[in-house]
Order: sequence, then structure tokens, then C-alpha cells
Amino acid sequence: MPRRLIRVSRVREGRPFPLGATFDGLGVNFALYSANATKVELCLFDARGHERERIVLPEYTDEVWHGYLPDARPGQLYGYRVHGPYEPEAGHRFNPNKLLLDPYAKRIVGQVKWSPALFGYVLGHRDADLSFDRRDSAPSMPKCAVVDPAFTWGADRPPQTPWQNTVVYEAHVRGLTMRHPAVPDAWRGTFAGLQVDEVVEHIRSLGVTAVELMPVHAYVDDAHLLERGLRNYWGYNTIGFFAPQARYMASDTVGEFKQMVARLHRAGLEVILDVVYNHTAEGNELGPTLSFRGIDNRSYYRLAENRRHYINDTGTGNTLDLTNPGALRMVNDSLRYWVEEMHVDGFRFDLATILGRERHGFDPRGGFLDACRQDPVLSRVKLIAEPWDVGPGGYQVGSFPPGWAEWNDRFRDNVRAFWRGDEGQLAEFATRITGSADLFDKGGRRPTASVNFVTAHDGFTLRDLVSYEHKHNEANGEDNADGTDHNLSANYGVEGDTDDAAINALRLRQQRNLLATLFLSQGTPMLLAGDEFGRSQRGNNNAYCQDNELTWLDWDAASGEEAAALARFVRGLGEVRGRYRLLHHGRFFRGRYDEALGLKDVTWLRPDGTEMADEHWHDPQARALMMRLDGRAPPSGLHEPGCEVTLLLLVNASSGPVSFRLPEIPDEHWRVLIDTAQARSHRTVAGGTQWDATDRSLALLAVERDSRET
Repeated sequence: MPRRLIRVSRVREGRPFPLGATFDGLGVNFALYSANATKVELCLFDARGHERERIVLPEYTDEVWHGYLPDARPGQLYGYRVHGPYEPEAGHRFNPNKLLLDPYAKRIVGQVKWSPALFGYVLGHRDADLSFDRRDSAPSMPKCAVVDPAFTWGADRPPQTPWQNTVVYEAHVRGLTMRHPAVPDAWRGTFAGLQVDEVVEHIRSLGVTAVELMPVHAYVDDAHLLERGLRNYWGYNTIGFFAPQARYMASDTVGEFKQMVARLHRAGLEVILDVVYNHTAEGNELGPTLSFRGIDNRSYYRLAENRRHYINDTGTGNTLDLTNPGALRMVNDSLRYWVEEMHVDGFRFDLATILGRERHGFDPRGGFLDACRQDPVLSRVKLIAEPWDVGPGGYQVGSFPPGWAEWNDRFRDNVRAFWRGDEGQLAEFATRITGSADLFDKGGRRPTASVNFVTAHDGFTLRDLVSYEHKHNEANGEDNADGTDHNLSANYGVEGDTDDAAINALRLRQQRNLLATLFLSQGTPMLLAGDEFGRSQRGNNNAYCQDNELTWLDWDAASGEEAAALARFVRGLGEVRGRYRLLHHGRFFRGRYDEALGLKDVTWLRPDGTEMADEHWHDPQARALMMRLDGRAPPSGLHEPGCEVTLLLLVNASSGPVSFRLPEIPDEHWRVLIDTAQARSHRTVAGGTQWDATDRSLALLAVERDSRET
């Protein structure tokens, strides 16, 4: 505690709402939720981080401590010290010696400087966390900053892309911009870098409609990583749910994030944030006291029967308790802030099963999920769940309520296994590429509820998926013990890079096969940034701590002949998907027979042209088939303009060539749209003729009957 604190501010009663530090043009209202505190002190700091004043918030209303400072202005640095019982076995961990971040802080300045003073107990004490540490943590803590919310949005309009037209691009702010030659040095790795025309145009050219940014909320670098010369790159270690990560800002204002959003909107791109509301950076009972633990541990966290300990359904040490009204309000307030103030278009929720956990387990009608569905702000943006966690009953793919989309790992695993040539994958492959009706066809949900992906930030990149059979995470410093061993990958003869032309040709074709399957399947495709030009992480499938050239996109390599050709192929896939409505129809194909037309909406054919029977689906060696989609027999039973087209998908995941007999089309020819075995695909083929498919290849053919293609 400073020896001398200057007390000059005139504090007034203020209001208990809104929570956080709110500048009204004349002064700042401070409001902090804590149901169990006995006193709250507001600490003011100068620009160098020195504490200059400590003010007791004068009022307590409805579990909110509040006060108003007419002398405070934007830029003012502050934090809190919260008084109350230190009784870990009762769930209370108040310690006013620890400076605490405001959970509603809109900007956080500085980084955590790891030291023993950050812990509420004495490190190394025989009583561990039952001991009490009296050291002041302020010198080791970042500070909150009051922000001026004023910003001129101009004519910004969210694209509001319909789900059935959505294509997601998962990217990392730093990874995408650190090495891009068009990004100025001062903007590399920042929101400003994402505004550069060349970056935006590259994304848009792929047929992408939404950029899903990995966590941008303020987060903490783990001490054990810093000790190894590493740091938290992915950002799944949040400490501030309202503040952008300072590392991603070239300026010192949150307006930079807003400018990025406006620029992406202008290009027709939505912005989706990957958010982590399942846990915080404070860890378990042996973790630091940075914010929530010291403000009201029992209200913010799910505690075990012995309240000294935390329920750890996240695998990170703690779990936010969204059955508590205060914690639930904080999460929903955060989401609304990012939509209303920052203009984002949706969210992908990390370990989202946690958010639907009630005391008895996961409940699709639980408090948080219900709150989102009825909220007038949140119900109109895109909500995407990662539908699993490590707790009991944590795997909930297909179980989220209407209004939610979900990451579909069943799609990922089956598509990988199918193209690798595993036995018995064909029947499920047919289900996955037509929208996973077995998982999502309920409650009026559509195929778009399935967010299809082959690769994501967590795991191999696409190129590594076809180049490595085993993970290579030695650079993470954990003896290659981290990361999954269930990769469903193959190296086709050599582990890693090779000069063997035949192996490289096969790997490139497999990348095209996987990309084509992703773009041509029903559902919402998600492309991992860099996969469009074959980036590698040298076999690292858990690069969470690699903030370096291993994870930053190599744009110089992307201009190479092979990489550029792959990117052109992806652009072609985006164009085809956008052009043909049958590829993003929005309704499940059911094999419905239209008696008047004598057609089915989807027909499954063997290579010889005969229709698939039950015994064919159950043949474990079957790896080839044709899928015929006919827009004249729409899944809804209602004629839809723009679908007067028949599409034929030919798939051969065999290790040898397969001959297909193309269906007869009277007075028409099949036009080749995609052929992963050929550099150029645009040609026509007569119906009833033979198509000789190269081993491990895919082709898409079409017959169009009028000029309306969209």
C-alpha cells in the first residue's frame, strides 16, 4: 500500500447501472457487482501506473457497489480492491492487498508481470491456499482504462448474410497479418493490419462471407510458457470479456477494432468472434488473484462440495458459473456490447457445453441458452457452439437448441477417414455431405446448423494432414506429449516434406479432394486460414504457444506456383458453391420421389450407374459412388427458381482408378465444373459414357436447363 495517497476526487452516489466505468461526457460512473463483499475501494493510477488515490465506493444497491467521479475522464487508469472474508473452505477469497481488474473494463493497459504478489495466498506456504498474502499486487498488474465510447460509424451496415450463403474463414489476427507484404510494419499483427485492402481482397476472393477471429478478448500469457520463452498465442485464457487484447492494437484506442469491423463490412464480410466464456485465466485454487476470484469467488465460479476447490469441466482449472445471475448477466452484457458497440455479427463459443450446464448437467433449455434465444440483440446474430467439454456428458453435438449452429467434428473425422481410404466410411460420408440430418434434423433446424470443417486452429493444417502420420510438437517444450494422437492423417510414404514427385502430386490431389468436399457439402463450410495455399506448421498439431513464423501465414510462399494454383482452385470452389443453389440449399435432401416428374431430390448411384441398395452401403470396401442432386425435385416439395439444374458428384477414395457410367441426360451433355485430378475442368461429357476417375479423386458435373443459376 502506498505510504501517501492523495485524496482529491469528489465522489458522489452514482448509479448501480450500467456496470463498469461509464463516461457520460461530464464524469465517470463506476459500478461493480459483488454479492459477498463488505467494502469496495476504487484505486486511481497515473499514466506511469502509480497509485495516486483510493476511494471507497459509497453505495451498495442490489449487490452492486457504485460511485460517480465528476473529475474522471477517458484515459483514467483504475482498478479495485475488494474487502470481505478470506475463507477458502467457504468459497470466499477476498484479499484487499490484491489489485483487481474490472470485469467490465473496456480497455486494459499493460500485461500481467508474474510475481508471488499476484497470489492471494503465500506461495510455498505449508497451508498452501489457506494462507493469506499481504503483499500489494498493483505493481505486477495491468490497469483498466476509462474509454470514450464516441465513434463515427458512418454508413456501416452489417452484411447480414443468410446462413445458407455463409462461408466462414477461421483466422488469427497476428497469424494473418504478421508476414503480409502489404501490411505496414507498425500494423503487423493488429486489427489495423486486417484493414489493408490486399488482405481483405484475398479473403473475399475465396468466396468467404465471414471472418471468424480467434480470441481477441484481453487474455493472460501463462507463467510456465513465458519461462520457456513462449507465450499464449491462441488466446484461450481470457481475463477481460469487454476489452480487446492490447497486443492486437497498433493504436491505444478501441476505435481501431471498430475501424476493422467497418472495413470488413464494406467488403461484404461479417465478423464472428471466437469467445471463451467457460473459464478465466485465474486457474484453480492455486492460481493468481487477478479479478473475479477477488471480487466474488462464490458468485463467479462453480465450486465443488468443498468450496475450497473448483469444478473443472473445462480442463483449465476453473469453470464460470452461469447459473449465478451476476455471472450470467456479465456474459450476456459482454455479448451485447460486442454486437451493439463493436458491431460484430456473431460468436463462436469455445467449449459451449459449459454454457448450457445446469446443476444437473447439460440442458438445451438452460438459462444461458434460453437467454440468448429470447434476447432481442443476441437472437439476431450468428451463434456457433463448440458442442463439447471435458466434463461428464460433455459431448453434445446435435443437442443445441434451434437458433444455434454447431461445429461438426463428425464431419471432420469421417471426411478425413474416407479420403484416407479407411474401410466402412461410405454410408456415413453420404450422410455428412448432405448436411448430417441424423444430428441436426429436428426442431426445424436446417443443414446450415452443421458447421463443417476438415481442419481448424486445433490440429493439423490441411497440408500437414496429408504429410504427417504423427504429431511433431517438440517445439512446445512438453516432450511431444501435448496435442491429440487421433489425427486421421497420412503421409503417403514419407513423414513430412519430400522431393518425391509422385507423393507430392498425391498430397496435392488429396488437399483438393478435402477442400472440394468441404465446399460442395450441405451445411456451413469453415475454411482454416492458409489452407487455401497449403501452409504448414511442420507437423505441430497443438501450436497454441507458438507466436512465431511457425504459425504466421507465409505470404511469400503463397505466391509460389503450386500454392497459387491451390488458391485458384479454392476460388473456383467458392464460385461454384455461390453459383449453384443446390449446393447450399438450406433444406435436407431426403431421397424424396416426385411421382409427377419421376425424379428424386437426391439419388445415390454405384459406379456402374445402378442405384445403391442396402447391401452396397454396408460393404466395408466400398469407396466410390455418385450423388445426383436434381433441382426439379426440391427437398421442400416446392419449386424454387434458380434450381433448374442437375448436379452429379463423382467420388473415388480408392487407391486405384474407378470407371463410372454417367447417367443418361436426353439431349443434354454434362458440363465438368470441378475435377480434382485435372488442372482444367471446364469441358463437356455425353451422358451414358464412361468416366475414368483417377485414384483418390472427385468431380462435379452439371446440366443446366435455363439461365437462372443463383
